[in-house]
Amino acid sequence: MMVEAFSPRKYMRDLKFPFCPGCGLFSVSDAFLRAVHELGYKDLSKFVFCSGIGCSSWVPSPYYIGDSLHTLHGRSIPVATSVKLVRPDLNVVVFGGDGDIVGIGLGHFIHAARRNADVLVIMTNNMIYGMTGGQVAPTTPLRTKTTTTPYGSFEHPIDAARLAAAAGAAYSARWTTAHPNDLRKSIKKAIQTKGFGFIEAVSQCPTAYGRRAGFKDIGEMLKWFKESAIAVEQSKKMSEKELEKRIVVGEFVQRSRPTLVETVYAMIEEAKAGAKQN
Repeated sequence: MMVEAFSPRKYMRDLKFPFCPGCGLFSVSDAFLRAVHELGYKDLSKFVFCSGIGCSSWVPSPYYIGDSLHTLHGRSIPVATSVKLVRPDLNVVVFGGDGDIVGIGLGHFIHAARRNADVLVIMTNNMIYGMTGGQVAPTTPLRTKTTTTPYGSFEHPIDAARLAAAAGAAYSARWTTAHPNDLRKSIKKAIQTKGFGFIEAVSQCPTAYGRRAGFKDIGEMLKWFKESAIAVEQSKKMSEKELEKRIVVGEFVQRSRPTLVETVYAMIEEAKAGAKQN
């Protein structure tokens, strides 16, 4: 049997992405569309995309040939949850950046994981507010220089993948753009997992992050990703101090829990049955 060759253009409008040269979002989009292709989807008619504000939020809208909702900054997850409750037959996917998802949208992120909302969140973590001028983000590594921390960030970064797992996500993983095959495989797995799925894609931003952090070019950033990466299991044997300059990659959780759609629809049926009895 002949397998149709992958082409991102099958899923995309005839438009050029607005991203800077060397941006990791090209790789993140490619990994997602390859995963969709390998799962046998001929088009994106079974998907709805939600996004907020930021570079990462432009991945699906208006570039994917599919339905998408561009929402307010940080509000893409509750919108996606609502879409899934109304149309549980569709795959609802959120694309966003670290500032959008775990900055202004942190409360929504935690509660969606707690509720096990049936959506997939793909968060591209470029460790900075890239679109608005290079300000410090909740994911910026300690001591990194940004426009708002010229002497270096004095805050420890949030660990979004671990937070998602601790809050109740059905699936949570982290990879970098230097791990494209692992990223693609995780996206495939997350699409097929019922409940809240979260994938953090650590990505290079040469324009806003790289030059301020002292990287000469994209190659240096990708080399840093590879050399800093450490597997989840191995990280458990290391101290917090040892992990400060490492990027922990892999799957943090994969489990089966009742989903928000299942519990809401079950309660509706219970209410209907109770009303008939009364």
